[in-house]
Amino acid sequence: MNTELQLKLQSYVDGELSASESRQIADLLARDAEAAALVQQLQNTKSAFANGELEVKLPESREFYWSKISREIERENRQPVAAAEPSLSLWQSLQRLLIPAGAFAALTLIGLVGLFALRTTNQDSFSVHYESDNAVADADAFTYNDEENGTTFIWFSYPSENEFTESDDSLIL
Repeated sequence: MNTELQLKLQSYVDGELSASESRQIADLLARDAEAAALVQQLQNTKSAFANGELEVKLPESREFYWSKISREIERENRQPVAAAEPSLSLWQSLQRLLIPAGAFAALTLIGLVGLFALRTTNQDSFSVHYESDNAVADADAFTYNDEENGTTFIWFSYPSENEFTESDDSLIL
C-alpha cells in the first residue's frame, strides 16, 4: 500500500472525499483486507480522540472573548509613543569620547615608560667594557681585554710558521 492510498483512506475516514471518490474507496475496502484494516484502525483512533477529549466550558462567550482582545489592541494603539531619549549635551558627548581615549593614552604611556625602563636596564646589564691593543699596525694581531670578566683574547690573523704547522706526513700520528 502506497502513501497516496493511505492518505485517501484517511480522507475517507474524515469525510473529506467527494461522493464518487467515496464510492471508489468503499469498493476498494470490500476487495482489500489491508485497506479495510487501516480504515478500521483510523476510525478507532478518531473515536478514541473524540471520546478522550474533555469539553472545556469558557466562562465567556466566544464573541466576548475576541472583543476583549480587540479592545486591548485598540487601547495599545491609542497610547502615545514613549518619548525619545533626551539628547546629550556637548560636555556629555565629549565625555563619552574622551574617557576611552584618555584610558588608551594612559595605557600607551605606561607601556612606553615600561619599555624604556626595560631597554635602559638591558643596555646596562649587557654592556661590554673592553680594551683592545694593537701596538703594531701591520702585525696582524689583535688583543681583546675584558677586565670585568677577567678575559683576555689574542687573535692572530696570519698563519704561524713553525714546526707544528708544516704539513709533513711523518709528523702525523
